[in-house]
Amino acid sequence: MTQIAFIGLGHMGLPMAKNLLKAGHEVTGYDVVPEALEAFVKAGGKAGISIAETVKEAALVITMLPEGKHVRAAYEGSQGIFNHIQQGALIAECSTIDIETARHIHKMAESKGMRLIDAPVSGGVTGAEAATITFMVGGTKADFEAILPYLELMGKKIIYCGGAGLGQAAKICNNLILGITMIGVSEAFNLAEKLGLDAQTVFDVTSESSAQCWSITKYCPVPGPLPTSPANRDYTPGFTAAMMLKDLKLASQAAQLASNATPLGEEALSLYTLFCNQGGKEKDFSGIIRFLRGEVET
Repeated sequence: MTQIAFIGLGHMGLPMAKNLLKAGHEVTGYDVVPEALEAFVKAGGKAGISIAETVKEAALVITMLPEGKHVRAAYEGSQGIFNHIQQGALIAECSTIDIETARHIHKMAESKGMRLIDAPVSGGVTGAEAATITFMVGGTKADFEAILPYLELMGKKIIYCGGAGLGQAAKICNNLILGITMIGVSEAFNLAEKLGLDAQTVFDVTSESSAQCWSITKYCPVPGPLPTSPANRDYTPGFTAAMMLKDLKLASQAAQLASNATPLGEEALSLYTLFCNQGGKEKDFSGIIRFLRGEVET
């Protein structure tokens, strides 16, 4: 049994922490939202009263937070992780954040002689609950191998991407592709409907031909062909449009940092901005198909 600290018990963090509890580890959790902490305690976890108190005896610290600014706040400062974690402990920063923040906390960890990896995830809330998410890991190979047994309790596929910050780079590139392809799939299904094709026929063709992609076969944006997709639940989110917008902004920032053109990414960013501004931010990101039809969320 390992003593684990888990900072951030939101939609993704809570089920991830629960999976560590199920494996028999002692997990102390912390979140600024009282209801999240209460749900964690009901699942068998121990509540921490502050970040400093939560991490002080942990052999492993995991953070799952909304944005880079929250990560910096959790790690730095007098009550931050870096000033209270015990020597030799492992740190897994699993949030999806900007490249600059990821590199910054790696440098801070290195300067303090601490062991940290960046390990953002893909797979959504259902994947977190089922322990089938994918981890994309950046850091030293030794730290990756040390933390791998714990990541395997929360995910199905764990991929070592290279040095510091490259886990975040992989996640940003993955979601850049996802945002673009969902728009392309949505446009095609809308066009097919106007041309007189039914959705099932389009799905049968595209899921078995050169257009095949995750946005079709695992997350089809129209009701009917794929019963498990959010389209069949009025786009109740597995991954909100607001979260997709966040990730496309991260991709745009990363592209500017690398002086690399991403014209389709910029167009996807513009479209998701409009979709969110017209009431779609709490809908699933695949709901952009309705925005492309000219429908406004209410």
